[in-house]
Amino acid sequence: MEIRTLRYFLAVAREENMTRAADILHVTQPTLSKQLKSLEDELGKKLFIRHSFSITLTEEGVLLRDRAEDLISMADKIEQEFLSLDDITGGDIYFGLAESYQIRYLAREIRDFRKIYPDLRYHITSGDTEQVTEKLDKGLLDFAVICEAPDERKYNFISFPEADYFGAVLPAGSGLAQKDCITVDDLAGLPLFCSEQSWENDIRPWARDRFSKLRLEGSFRLAYNGSMFAKEGLGILLTLNNLVDTSPDSGLAFRPFFPRLEIKMYMIWNKYQSFTPIAERFLKQIRASFSE
Repeated sequence: MEIRTLRYFLAVAREENMTRAADILHVTQPTLSKQLKSLEDELGKKLFIRHSFSITLTEEGVLLRDRAEDLISMADKIEQEFLSLDDITGGDIYFGLAESYQIRYLAREIRDFRKIYPDLRYHITSGDTEQVTEKLDKGLLDFAVICEAPDERKYNFISFPEADYFGAVLPAGSGLAQKDCITVDDLAGLPLFCSEQSWENDIRPWARDRFSKLRLEGSFRLAYNGSMFAKEGLGILLTLNNLVDTSPDSGLAFRPFFPRLEIKMYMIWNKYQSFTPIAERFLKQIRASFSE
């Protein structure tokens, strides 16, 4: 199975049309059809359902698409790494980032680093801890930033200089918004929004024996989406500070938890990982900066 053939397959899967895919790939339609037929013969599975004017994936095709996307990303990353081995002014670095106000520290480091290495190309993937560590484990990322204690058996890490803290995002005119802070008892029985990861890893230990009194109305991986539901009065969003707009004109308010629930941020990478020169230099800079 060749990387080129997988690129052909992904183009057809994306376009759902053989003619458009052939035009994008700059190959003839018969050549493309022959390559895809050879791929189906090699795997022993039918990958496409061909209609009059379109093509859709079979279940086996969907599985191959998901695997092929990772393989192509890895192939591209390897190619860029080797191209940058002798490039002392730049190269590619791949980051996976969880949501946090502390990301500003990473952005500043990239900004300063680029002044020294102007040809730096950085690639950002966003997601929760589960999503970004999955890509890190597959070798698709150089670094991930997560908001829970890393597994020291698998990862090396650097702690960010500050910590985030949890609170409640709620309509500015609500009764709870008049309080300085929010307790577990304040939230008992109310409809709550939270990410599944934070609900289990952060809210449960914070609430302790009162956790059973809390009611998860819905889960959101993106804090902004949850804040829109909170703004419409559908519930209270439990999230980290500074992730959503709670300025005076926003119609929302943020109130911190009591007792305070702080969350540390970590930049992690796989143990025994081999870095490109540019990634090695960036790690050296951020280590020095974060230790000051």
